[in-house]
Amino acid sequence: MAQAPTPSSSANSDSGNTDWTWRRETPLSRFLSTESGSAAVLLAATVMALVWANIAGASYQRLWHTVLSVQIGQFGVTMDLLGWVNNALMAFFFFVVGLEARREFDMGELRERHRAILPFTAGLAGMAMAVLLYLGVNAGQTSARGWGVAMSTDTAFALGMLALIGPRFPERLRAFLLTVVVIDDIVALLVIATAYSSHINVAALLVATALFVAILVLSRLHLRYGAAYLVVGMATWVAMYHSGVDPIVVGLGMGLLTYASPAGREDLERATDSFRDFREQPTPELARSARASLQQAVSPNERLQDVFHPWTSYVIVPLFALANAGIPIQGALLAQTYRSPITLGIIVAYVLGKPLGILAGSWIVSRVTVGRLRPPVGWAAVAGGGTISGIGFTVSLLIATLAFHGRDLQEAKLGILTAALGAAGLTWVLFRVTAALPLRLRARALLGTAESIVDLADPVHPDRDYIRGPSDAPITLVEYADFECPYCGQAEPIVRELLADFGDIRYVWRHLPLRDVHANAQFAAEAAEAAAGQGAFWAMHDLLLDHQGALSTPDLIHYARQLGLDVAQFTFDLRRHAGAARVAQDVDSADLSGVSGTPTFFINGRRHHGTYDIETLANAIRLERAKVALPP
Repeated sequence: MAQAPTPSSSANSDSGNTDWTWRRETPLSRFLSTESGSAAVLLAATVMALVWANIAGASYQRLWHTVLSVQIGQFGVTMDLLGWVNNALMAFFFFVVGLEARREFDMGELRERHRAILPFTAGLAGMAMAVLLYLGVNAGQTSARGWGVAMSTDTAFALGMLALIGPRFPERLRAFLLTVVVIDDIVALLVIATAYSSHINVAALLVATALFVAILVLSRLHLRYGAAYLVVGMATWVAMYHSGVDPIVVGLGMGLLTYASPAGREDLERATDSFRDFREQPTPELARSARASLQQAVSPNERLQDVFHPWTSYVIVPLFALANAGIPIQGALLAQTYRSPITLGIIVAYVLGKPLGILAGSWIVSRVTVGRLRPPVGWAAVAGGGTISGIGFTVSLLIATLAFHGRDLQEAKLGILTAALGAAGLTWVLFRVTAALPLRLRARALLGTAESIVDLADPVHPDRDYIRGPSDAPITLVEYADFECPYCGQAEPIVRELLADFGDIRYVWRHLPLRDVHANAQFAAEAAEAAAGQGAFWAMHDLLLDHQGALSTPDLIHYARQLGLDVAQFTFDLRRHAGAARVAQDVDSADLSGVSGTPTFFINGRRHHGTYDIETLANAIRLERAKVALPP
């Protein structure tokens, strides 16, 4: 028998691992990883501000009160550096917050709208409880006007600290917390725009409103010229600034208007065709066409997050901390400050009010709906999300600069910093106690029993799908894959290792040949179907993935002969494309599930986001196994 062809180096080389890992990330995973990484930078900026304010306080104050004016003719904006950071740069931060909130509504947990009820209620309850406790401590005093300081969670700091001190899983806790704090930010900005804005210029506000309507019209028309949005957005910001309303609301509004959607297969195929045209005729015109096709294949929401999120997390928010967190710390003054109702009110509001409110709001919704709406995680995880929400750094400092001045502002800043430390410490204790529980109780406390969204549109059919492993296994791993895709080749040994390590997995292969990228993918899928007609699907499957660089017709016939198949029947089935309809069924099911690339995995109907290394997939399967084992 002839020697089988040598597998191509591209299929088995490790050179693509970095690219493979990068391309498997999702907007949410990149968002969370960036927030985690920026927490250390934000903390360092806070410490630097404290050191600077206490060693060279005069230079600290002098720098941030330096006036900067931007004038174009008779129109312009004049603010000190602190104002430019708080009102201009922070608009970009809230723009990213709006982008992520919109993505969750379009593609994430909140695409089933009724699921927004619980985090929305929890977020509002957490804010309301915190404000009530602050007002209780400051009742009858002028400091009560600063109630807005005690209401909002810092998205970057909270998620970053949760990644450092929270449990290794579940990821859904971070998604749940993200939804809660985005609601925080939206309400807080509305409070800033109403309760902490004065001397409203109605004419300027009407101009700002008209410009924002223009942005809405442009987004509805799906205009793809970013420069147009930038110009109109800047004009809206200037008009809002002159209206007397804090202009950072413009950033959040524009983020919420930016739609998110998965990359469509037709858009990807169009991009491939454009690039192929450029490869054949490398002209500037075709280069522009290829670039435009590539950009249009990715939704504006994801493109803008990729551009702005690192800048906001690693530059803008740390710069905000550097400009606002500097307070003088002296022993006698510190003792007096900790007796201040402003400081005490903020600490009590964040350390106690936030977690109590979030827990109470979640529990009330769960009880009222008789369990139909439950947190996506267990109650210990909800409590941990509530305690970490006591980190109210960014927006709290922003509102504090609007509500207080002088000594009161210093007391508010100290309360915010102390509450952040207390919230982080309480969260650490809570999760350490949870980690000490017996395994079954710990799993229930962290994972809960709520049903998750099923992303797989076409359920597994034992009579139709190709399955490896026990047919009644509690864990089902579905992969949409392409026999010529090198990343699928890299994932194959990982899948085999998972099947060997876990005895309770059924693995399902579904075809998704990327015909615009891989010339032989469709034919290879039909060859697997021809082999399936003779009861040899998995044998052919293994050979095709082992020899991804040799998938021509003679190669496929050679593999059929190597497997001892009826070569005449196999060749006849290939020539008449007998398996094309079966492959098309899988492709249609991939489209319904929003799958456009390979490999894409689903674990018990839930799409797996993130990398596909053995450790990540194994942890995801262990997590699902623990959840399945919990009684309802």
